[in-house]
Amino acid sequence: MAQQYTITLLPGDGIGPEIMAVARRVLEVVGQKFDLGFTFQEALVGGAAIDQKGEPLPAETLETCKNSDAVLLAAIGGPQYDTLPRHLRPETGLLALRAGLGLFANLRPAKILPQLLDASSLKREVVEGVDIMVVRELTGGIYFGQPRGVFETETGEKRGVNTMAYTVSEIDRIGRVAFETAQKRSKRLCSVDKANVLEVSQLWRDRITALAVEYPDVELTHMYVDNAAMQLLRWPKQFDTIVTGNLFGDILSDAAAMLTGSIGMLPSASLGSAAPGLYEPVHGSAPDIAGQDKANPLAQVLSAAMMLRYGLSQPTAADCIEQAVLQVLDRNFRTADIMSDNMTLLGCHAMGDAIVDAIRN
Repeated sequence: MAQQYTITLLPGDGIGPEIMAVARRVLEVVGQKFDLGFTFQEALVGGAAIDQKGEPLPAETLETCKNSDAVLLAAIGGPQYDTLPRHLRPETGLLALRAGLGLFANLRPAKILPQLLDASSLKREVVEGVDIMVVRELTGGIYFGQPRGVFETETGEKRGVNTMAYTVSEIDRIGRVAFETAQKRSKRLCSVDKANVLEVSQLWRDRITALAVEYPDVELTHMYVDNAAMQLLRWPKQFDTIVTGNLFGDILSDAAAMLTGSIGMLPSASLGSAAPGLYEPVHGSAPDIAGQDKANPLAQVLSAAMMLRYGLSQPTAADCIEQAVLQVLDRNFRTADIMSDNMTLLGCHAMGDAIVDAIRN
């Protein structure tokens, strides 16, 4: 009898529905191949939810997500929402979704595929062999700290305030995820902070250092965030696993993504202690190409593979999807964002067809 899973799909905005359609087809075909049964349920989030429900994360969406085995998100946002009050913007809905599901650990890989070496803006000798995993704390730090807001001072001048704060328990739980992730890779962990000027970062460094005694097989190093940003461009192969806070992780993981040649190639997983995980591509909603069949669906497809691996404990099915992506690239099929000379240009739907064919064959 097939193993049954309930998957919540959040297509979101922009190119989201297009790339989600590809990922769903891929999962259906993989399910047939490995005797996995998927029940898909769609829900609204981001701009789509604002348009239909007047809020970026309706209560029914969060409840649907909680009652599923995993959540697959495409992309949210668009310029038409930029002038809305903060609490009504699509990004607020995404933050609330992560918090509502208790997803405190974000895993964002940046691995250079041999087929795309020349797509990177950096020299081949700099990026060849790069395989980095950024472990980002996701529900604390400056994005959630209180107090926050725009206040009027005694002189009548407005003052914007955001608070970067972490507790020992928040640092310890993300630290354990990072050490355990490093154990499964090359056993090297770099903790990134700004301990030379921020007290919250000093606490971060103290706690990560204290945790290291529990993982004697992992080599721990520390680096200030400004230096880490420079080193990612100068010598990225020095990194294996990076752990850092919410703000620094947001910035560094995007920088690491561009080492690969296109942010459209990279998946991510957001995990908690017990709730279903959230799996999504690193890229945004790309409203400028929405509805034109130009989107690159590979990050969405690889996010589905991460869902199978980390959320559903189906590594063989995940391997099948990842190998299919490599086979498609080996056949010189490319979407516009990773196109180069002597390649075959495919649209979003056709790229999905190629992946499905590779899985079946």
